[in-house]
Amino acid sequence: MYSYDEPVYLISVVAKILSIHPQTLRQYEREGLIEPGRTNGKMRLYSQRDIDKIKTILRLTRDLGVNLAGVDIILRLKEKIEDMDCEIEVLRGELSKTNRDGMVPVGKSVVTKKSSYEIIIFEDDN
Repeated sequence: MYSYDEPVYLISVVAKILSIHPQTLRQYEREGLIEPGRTNGKMRLYSQRDIDKIKTILRLTRDLGVNLAGVDIILRLKEKIEDMDCEIEVLRGELSKTNRDGMVPVGKSVVTKKSSYEIIIFEDDN
């Protein structure tokens, strides 16, 4: 079985899976929205992660009417949110190590994360 990030699908296969023209995939690449892997012969190979990203692009453009410039901004923001989520998890781990008894330091409150978009950290400046 291949990993989620391993590029194994040819452009024709991805186009057929997603019911789109291969030229659409080439356009997404030109716009910098996707970066498929390449064989030594320069053939494009797509991973499952690439396919899922293309599905997101198609949903944004077809269902929500977002243009490709807007899609680029949305994907960049999504990536930043994911990076911040990782950083938050690291900070939570550090906080947990610092306070083995599970207590939050005086002057700080942490609201539990409900989704990747909902986290609030308050710090008392007193």
